[in-house]
Amino acid sequence: MQFPETLEGWLGLLEARHGQSIQLGLDRVRQVLAALNRPKTCPVFLVGGTNGKGSTCAFLEAILLAAGYKVGLYTSPHLIRYNERVRINGREIEDAPLVQAFGEVELARGDIPLTYFEHGTLAAWAAFAHAGLDAIILEVGLGGRLDAVNVFDPDCSIVTSVALDHMDYLGDTREAIGFEKAGIFRPGRPAICGDPMPPETLVDHARDIGAQLRVSGRDFGFSGDQGQWTFWVTGGTRRGGLAYPALRGVNQLLNASAVMAACDAVRDLLPISMQAVRQGLMLVDLPGRFQVLPGRPSVILDVAHNPQAAAVLNENLASMGFFPETWAVVGMLSDKDVAGTLQFLKERVDHWLVCTLPGPRGLEAARLADILGELGVSAERIQTFVAPAAAYAHAQEKAAEGDRIVVFGSFLTVADVLATRKAATV
Repeated sequence: MQFPETLEGWLGLLEARHGQSIQLGLDRVRQVLAALNRPKTCPVFLVGGTNGKGSTCAFLEAILLAAGYKVGLYTSPHLIRYNERVRINGREIEDAPLVQAFGEVELARGDIPLTYFEHGTLAAWAAFAHAGLDAIILEVGLGGRLDAVNVFDPDCSIVTSVALDHMDYLGDTREAIGFEKAGIFRPGRPAICGDPMPPETLVDHARDIGAQLRVSGRDFGFSGDQGQWTFWVTGGTRRGGLAYPALRGVNQLLNASAVMAACDAVRDLLPISMQAVRQGLMLVDLPGRFQVLPGRPSVILDVAHNPQAAAVLNENLASMGFFPETWAVVGMLSDKDVAGTLQFLKERVDHWLVCTLPGPRGLEAARLADILGELGVSAERIQTFVAPAAAYAHAQEKAAEGDRIVVFGSFLTVADVLATRKAATV
């Protein structure tokens, strides 16, 4: 066949194939990976969990870069451009090497079907193979055990947190989800758990396979005051006088300490100085995770789309100080626990600007309004919009200079607002 010559062409082709029925599991991806013939050449980190994966990946990337290593990072989903998913040395990959990598995977797969995500995951690995990297970080976007990213062999795995999300795929209890997340652990390798109360299934699986499990609050952890914080490892390292990370939010020390535990666990493979740790924590940047934009009124972007993330967002908003009124731009997907997510913020928000999201999973604004009504939010505090950009424009028009606008929910919600802001500056 004639291969597409542009990234847009490849993405269009893969999207067109995506609806095909294929057998779940990792066997197909393993076969294509073997045919691709791009063996592992440097240490690999797998990062999974319910919330905090993006922040954890960003911390780890920033610290490794500050230590002078060449780093590849693969995450999903993206906010605006597909290239965001594949980063080499802190920069989004250009179109040309990504197009080449998609072609390599296409040749390797033969007649083996791959999903959009599987093809993209293998393409990222192929692109990394050309870059001469010292370390690779791979985010396990959905599950763990049966996620395409889990075909790779990690030297260290991190599970950030375990909460109820993606229940159609992973199960409807923390115990079921914990087992799926623990699927990224490996025998004899460091297995970092940033959740201080992990499900027993995760602990049991790590023990059963002989992984070197280290749990937050038990084997490592942190303490802090208003000015600085300390990282500790049981029976070992204690690092005090650390400045708070550049990523804002009350949960970021959980993520940062898990990353420091991972760095400590692989210090023989990738020595990292404390100066590199400090520099990485100061320079880390990640759009859409309690991202506070400059200007007035204050604008906060957060991809909180499940109850645990919404609870953290509520705590973060509470710690910001006084704002006369809070305007929320929110759009959600229909397969999420929408009521459970909105419940945490119903007392924090004065004006609800709910919007419809595109696609078969996108929830209609009218249904979002109904759910808020069922939670006890009065109708005069709710307005509906056809898209996040329209809701955001209304918020900008109506909010006073001292107010704040919170954009949260699906990645699609934050992405639409980011794209609107970017277009306005061009």
